[in-house]
Amino acid sequence: MIETHAEQLALDGLAPRKRRKRAAVRERAHELPVAQVVLDVQATHLGQTFDYLIDERLSAQALPGVMVRVRFGGQRVNGVIWNRVASSHAPASALRYIERVLSAEPLVGPSMREDIAMIADAYGGTRANILRLAVPARVARVDKEREGIASAQSVGGSRGIPRAAGSALAREFERVLRDYDSATRLRGAIEGGGFASFVLDMLPGAARWARDLAILAVDALASDKAAVLVLPGMRETRDIAEQLRRLGLRAFDAGQPVHGSYHGDFIVLSAALPPVERYRAYCAAASGAIRCVIGTRAAMYAPVEGPGLFAIVEDAAYQNADGMMPYANARGVLRLRAKAHRGVFVAMANARSPISQWEVSESGKAGQSTPVSGASQEIRPLRSVVKEDIPWIRWLNREELTRLADSAVGARVPHFAVRTLSEALDRGPVLLSIPHDGVAEALSCAQCHRQARCSRCTGPLMRGNDGTARCRWCGAAAANWRCSHCSGERMRAVRVGAAGTAAQLQGLFRNVPMVLSAPSQPQGIVESVPCRPMLVIATPGAEPRVRSADSLAPHSAAPPHSAAAAQSATWSPAVAQSSVNRNGDNGESEHASVVGNDSVPGNEYAAVAILDAWTSLYAPGVDARVDALNAWMRAVSLCAPRSRGGQALLIGESDPALARSLVLWDSSLLAMRELEERAETGLPPVVACACVWGRRDAVMGLLRHVGALDGDLATLDMAGEMMPAVLGPVPIAAPRTMDAHELEATRDRVKAVIRAAPERRAMLALRLRDEVARHVAAREPGELRFQVDPKDLL
Repeated sequence: MIETHAEQLALDGLAPRKRRKRAAVRERAHELPVAQVVLDVQATHLGQTFDYLIDERLSAQALPGVMVRVRFGGQRVNGVIWNRVASSHAPASALRYIERVLSAEPLVGPSMREDIAMIADAYGGTRANILRLAVPARVARVDKEREGIASAQSVGGSRGIPRAAGSALAREFERVLRDYDSATRLRGAIEGGGFASFVLDMLPGAARWARDLAILAVDALASDKAAVLVLPGMRETRDIAEQLRRLGLRAFDAGQPVHGSYHGDFIVLSAALPPVERYRAYCAAASGAIRCVIGTRAAMYAPVEGPGLFAIVEDAAYQNADGMMPYANARGVLRLRAKAHRGVFVAMANARSPISQWEVSESGKAGQSTPVSGASQEIRPLRSVVKEDIPWIRWLNREELTRLADSAVGARVPHFAVRTLSEALDRGPVLLSIPHDGVAEALSCAQCHRQARCSRCTGPLMRGNDGTARCRWCGAAAANWRCSHCSGERMRAVRVGAAGTAAQLQGLFRNVPMVLSAPSQPQGIVESVPCRPMLVIATPGAEPRVRSADSLAPHSAAPPHSAAAAQSATWSPAVAQSSVNRNGDNGESEHASVVGNDSVPGNEYAAVAILDAWTSLYAPGVDARVDALNAWMRAVSLCAPRSRGGQALLIGESDPALARSLVLWDSSLLAMRELEERAETGLPPVVACACVWGRRDAVMGLLRHVGALDGDLATLDMAGEMMPAVLGPVPIAAPRTMDAHELEATRDRVKAVIRAAPERRAMLALRLRDEVARHVAAREPGELRFQVDPKDLL
């Protein structure tokens, strides 16, 4: 007989609750049962590790460096196991178990965890701040792929380099040794042991720097060392990748699933990659199978172990400063990691940055180092090689044009420049570099036209809403102002802009197609142009590369109207679109009848002209002159050498030291001048700096608590003269992301600059972090942020 049970009826929505399953019984791990976890919590006062228990079932998976999920404050958060210990200082009743192990293998290796802790201390952040930026967002299917990866590719194995790369390395390095002074020291440091730091000045040439840097990276791999190369943008990253392939290395394909093992010799790691590709590339580097990592700023956190080459290109670029707390700078991070790994640090640039010049100067060698800077050796190209590779460079200022009897003295493009560029158009494309698209305002002396500077801190002056002139750096009013150059007492506003250049040049160069490349233009940045006569107008960083016919991929024919459009005198986006290809292709057949023979061999411009050089006199940034020189040298590097008739023109008035550095192709001249002036005024890198901003009462409270107003950090000793350590505070605008209802609370928003001796930089960073942590923990009102080693003081 079947026994049946009656079931209590219930109305819809009032069904009896189902009983919860009883929680599984957990057992502590037999060995090291406590995990110290760094949680993904960005609050500064919660920057320490938190203890959690490890279940015996998860003990084999819960290794230091893996990502886990835990409960914290009533919610589930991710974290990384930093260490495993036998006991905890917290009461046993307060400890919770780790709920889940997320990553199949450790994402953060032993030395990487040490690096993260040092970076956080150096810039006043927490380990969670760095982990958020260093480790990409997890993708579950990539972790499943990692479970099948063979253990033969674990960290520490000898991988070597392809045979093709090894055979080409010796031949290429001999050329590098012939071109650079003291290059043998650099090679010895890469192939040897111990920490070494170098400042390397680039040679001119469209891809010369990429070829030389790729050789250094391959040499490091051949010596069984890692290589981390940080580039200012994805265009430069593609240049390096192309050179590494030329030397025989294979790129890791992050877009394809991994089965069994990682294949490739180098990885591209960038925040611009899709989430899956970036996480897959990071995991491949973290496994130790691929030890060469290239990319933009995100590559500075490449998870490599052991000694290696840590190199950065254009270390003064704005892109190298992180935009999130703790605002770490790629140059400082790479140098710190190179020293911790007993590797080699290389700062490579067209225009040598002031910090690089300080490191190779007597001050840098005298032991006045910081955690992220110190003594370095300079590697300079031989003058004979520079003279052979640069084009003929002329500075067409008013004095030179008068000597040449040019009737268009004072014009934006004088007659001499028009004639020179017209002759160059018979041989190939011509590049015209303009400062920027937008329009800005600067104050200058009405008599000598030099930029108006503050008499207190030499900062640039700005005109406020009430019409009064104030310093952008220290906020001092420019009362009774007098020009330091000519003693003039009147100022005038200068409108700095370069929009409409194509329309102005249209009448000067008739029947010549024009291409405009700039981020703010409708067609955006043009990647490449064919090697044939045309005018290319570009802003800094948007210069198209010249591609010869044999370097272009197969493509379809250009639109039928493109040849006729190229022959017309009017510029339009359609003409630019038909003349170039943003993906690296172009129409060959339609343009062949327009331009004649290409007489410029290789991928280079026949001539380069720098327009509006006078705008370099009015830029407000601390590194304004260095940035201008770097942009000019980068543009001139795309020009053919003088042996092939290449010519470069600098048109307009400029700082003599700046112009002379370009003409002689020696950026150390400007770098030394910058260092001398900053030593006189107490500006970085001669001193350590930190910017503090937020609500006025919060900023003033921080300055008082860290001792910058009346404590041990209140004064600064500059060559025996005591100077105030604090500049400002000055009012600043509310951030663009601020909501309307928050504007009232942030109306009185200010910024101040704290200066300290280099040896006190580490102490300053920790004091700032502790004070911000106290501010947040006490729930004091008002925004409060800081940045150590800022790019600019504005």
